[in-house]
Amino acid sequence: MQEEWFKNWFDTTYYHELYKNRDNNEASLFIDKLVKKLNPPSNSNMLDIGCGKGRHAIQLANLGFDVTGIDLSKASIEEALKQEKDNLHFYQHDMREIFWINYFDYAFNLFTSFGYFNTKRENNNAIQSIAQSIKNGGKLIVDYLNVHFTEQNMVHESKELINNVAFTITRWHDEQKFYKKILIEDPALNEAIAFTEVVSKFTLADFEAMLLPHQLKIKVVFGDYQLNSFDANNSPRLIFVAEKIV
Repeated sequence: MQEEWFKNWFDTTYYHELYKNRDNNEASLFIDKLVKKLNPPSNSNMLDIGCGKGRHAIQLANLGFDVTGIDLSKASIEEALKQEKDNLHFYQHDMREIFWINYFDYAFNLFTSFGYFNTKRENNNAIQSIAQSIKNGGKLIVDYLNVHFTEQNMVHESKELINNVAFTITRWHDEQKFYKKILIEDPALNEAIAFTEVVSKFTLADFEAMLLPHQLKIKVVFGDYQLNSFDANNSPRLIFVAEKIV
């Protein structure tokens, strides 16, 4: 069995250090725009799948919705739980496994929190469990990288120094996946360590094909966090709204 890179990497302090600049204000602005576009009823139940420390879930809860966040990372959920309140809940959970059935009006999978798995069966299991968690007529919102834009605009190497820890990041891709190797040099360690992120090249057509067997039909597609129209060559993101139709 292939190693599941995300299980180890997402629970390290280095992961959280490297990505700590993920801006909460940017997340809030995106969620505000998305909610305005979706116009969900005030009593909607919402699920944030792959919620991390909960920055999107927190903003949804601040808008008054009842929000549940799930993530495989124990460290992320422990941090998210510090923000838990009456309408905001967090659980450590693998999206490939069934969660609550027919419960949520809206489900969100944001910031490329999909495409990590090794097999089609695992991807199918994840989509099936997500679909089962949504009520009939409910909606799934996915925010993914745009394959063509990412291929054309890839920065193949970059370096960062954070709190005296050096990160060397190398990026490449093949026909099916994107790769990002993070080499970490920390004076506190005897030797450098490395992790490699792997994300599948899923296009809009790929998602349509994966979702349809689970009664999820894509209705609207956006190309960036300002929710402009999607262009396969020029849009930095692939953001879509799918509806559960039976």
